[in-house]
Amino acid sequence: MDEVKPKRETKGIDTSIVYDFKEYPDEISGRCDNCGNTLFKSSVKDFIFLRECRECGMKKSI
Repeated sequence: MDEVKPKRETKGIDTSIVYDFKEYPDEISGRCDNCGNTLFKSSVKDFIFLRECRECGMKKSI
């Protein structure tokens, strides 16, 4: 039987936009502003560090 993960509540932040960390710092340090998750995917391209939430997909350039 497939296990169904319960949906987390989100704040409805647009996840298609890459937010700038200087303009929008974390509300709670180390947590996603949208869903509160602590796990992120990280990548670097053209000297820009990008952090993406693994749960909801919200992105911030740091």
